[in-house]
Amino acid sequence: MENIRMKMKKELNKFCPKCKKFTVQAVAIYKKGKDRKTAEGARRHAEDKKGYGGQKFPELKRTAKTSKKITLRYTCKSCQRKTMKNGMRIRKLEIVS
Repeated sequence: MENIRMKMKKELNKFCPKCKKFTVQAVAIYKKGKDRKTAEGARRHAEDKKGYGGQKFPELKRTAKTSKKITLRYTCKSCQRKTMKNGMRIRKLEIVS
């Protein structure tokens, strides 16, 4: 069974690859930036969708998953190096002080 809600501290002690030691790091949820319409992949996908034949890939009618994978971004307090931790499947993540 998957976790529904999880609480995480705003700062924690974690290894920094740049400082090569354990440092205090700030935790934030990574949010994807806005897509560029002029990017090569977006132009190629728009070209494939154009005209007869419709969608390049089948459009998803219903979703099977009830949660999304959340990526965490850690920022080192001493050197400002940002590192990411790959997806934890959680419905809601609360960052508390």
